[in-house]
Amino acid sequence: MDKALLISEVSFKAVRSSGPGGQNVNKIASKVILSFDLLLSKGLTEDEKALLQIKLASKLSQENILLITSQEDRSQIKNKEIAIKKFFKILENGLKIDKPRKETKVPRGIKEKRLNAKKVMSVLKQNRKKPNF
Repeated sequence: MDKALLISEVSFKAVRSSGPGGQNVNKIASKVILSFDLLLSKGLTEDEKALLQIKLASKLSQENILLITSQEDRSQIKNKEIAIKKFFKILENGLKIDKPRKETKVPRGIKEKRLNAKKVMSVLKQNRKKPNF
């Protein structure tokens, strides 16, 4: 993953931010939308692209374009920096290969604890019944 090349492949679009802000919100386009075409990227290898397509399937559009928005700050420049940080964080998390999970046995102590709790609850419920004379 070549970060310098990836930044050059990213395109930005500034739009008006939603939410409160008074008269200022109608004049300034401070919200930033970062778009990145995953398949046309030269900064990623084919294996990385395939892995990201699988892991980021919910975040990609039908054309395999990753869209990230940022409207946390009033400044367009700061929102652009935040969007870039989000972009690299998403890519790094998407490229992580998870360790396979090893199945383990349930410890005997935990089984005994559960059975004891069931016995206590059973005795409680038995004590609620009317006595048989």
